[in-house]
Amino acid sequence: MLYEEIEPLDPAVAAGRLRRLGGLAFLDSAMRHETLGRYAFVAASPFAGFKVDAAGATLDGARLPGPPLAALAGVLARHRCETVAGLPPFQGGAAGFVAYDFAHHLERLAVPPDLDPALPTMRFGLYDTVLAFDLVDRRAFLISTGDPAEGAGREARARARIAAFREALATPESAAAAMPAGGLDWHSNFFAAPYRDAIERVREYILAGDIYQANIAQTFQTALPEGFDAFELYRRLRQTNAAPFAAFLEYPDLSIASSSPERFLKLAGRTVEARPIKGTARRSADPQEDRALAEALLASEKDRAENVMIVDLMRNDLSRVCEADSVEVPVLCGLESYAAVHHLVSVVTGRLRAGQTAADLVAATFPGGSITGAPKLRAMDIITEIERTAREVYCGSIGYLGFDGTMDLNIAIRTVSFRNRRARLAAGGGITVLSDPAAEYEETFTKAVKVFASFEAPR
Repeated sequence: MLYEEIEPLDPAVAAGRLRRLGGLAFLDSAMRHETLGRYAFVAASPFAGFKVDAAGATLDGARLPGPPLAALAGVLARHRCETVAGLPPFQGGAAGFVAYDFAHHLERLAVPPDLDPALPTMRFGLYDTVLAFDLVDRRAFLISTGDPAEGAGREARARARIAAFREALATPESAAAAMPAGGLDWHSNFFAAPYRDAIERVREYILAGDIYQANIAQTFQTALPEGFDAFELYRRLRQTNAAPFAAFLEYPDLSIASSSPERFLKLAGRTVEARPIKGTARRSADPQEDRALAEALLASEKDRAENVMIVDLMRNDLSRVCEADSVEVPVLCGLESYAAVHHLVSVVTGRLRAGQTAADLVAATFPGGSITGAPKLRAMDIITEIERTAREVYCGSIGYLGFDGTMDLNIAIRTVSFRNRRARLAAGGGITVLSDPAAEYEETFTKAVKVFASFEAPR
């Protein structure tokens, strides 16, 4: 492992310059925070690509035996290396996404009618070189493991890779053409009345004793004009809806822009942290009204009950792989505020059992309970029945699994995917027996409003 401290620059500028190397993975704390938004990482030019489709896992196109997460754990183990203390935590490893629909590899679930078996449900680049930012201390580091070289060639490769990244960072981006924006024709898979009917169906399932809650979303799609640049869109998104667990991923056939406020899982050493969000209220430009909206959310019986149910689910999921009696809830229904919304956020922690890996932790908990419902498997089947569409990356996770065993993944909400000159965005909410259908429909727009705003031309 080699590293070199460099003069810090804006992470988005760095991502734009390293983008030319291909395979960009920008894990971005656009909303800076002493702990939650302290680090940002820019990786590019992966030395290998890991994918999962309906048939299983591949590495650079070659099929791997066994369950996909076991295959991923094996790939990471082959490149195991210890990281440098005192530097930002991601210093090489797998960065990318796990789609919501990857759950079909973990459990027997109802299958959405449009689920494409060829579409990857997990996609990670393996990155030997990372530009890591400490946004609090205002420091930046180029770090390289030297993978996949071995022996004497490893250090030489690490030096060459750092030099190549340094050269790319010193070269300004080419002037981009103005990105077309505005005037897009968004279509949803729900109109207002059918969405309200869907909420009533969920309430009927709850009253019948099938579930306690389920998260129901509507999905918006639009065609994109010639010349649309997903990375430029992301630059706007990180301004309009700054979030601590934001990301931009770019592949030859797919781009993903995420402004997520929610951490799914963090693993540092043996310490696990999850930060489920349940409970939302809109923000107001008037400070007095904004405070009142936040206080009403904190006092909401419906939202608190929703949050507590998901905390119990997460505690149960973590208990499958954590040491007995180590799972705790240091924060229950805390208030966090973002550009468009206030949220109730809880924190669930645990200590991973010896012999368990980051991949085992994902297997035990994916997808996050905050975007499924409880009980999880029955809620997921009801989601499929009602939404009737594959969620793809929405409500999956984006982030990294380090070569040192660490991990940090978000919940992919406030997230747009771009494929075949089309954009796809979804927004939803947790439905309980106390839910008001009209209010739930409006909440989906409250959550998505800042994302939609990023598609509009700057004024």
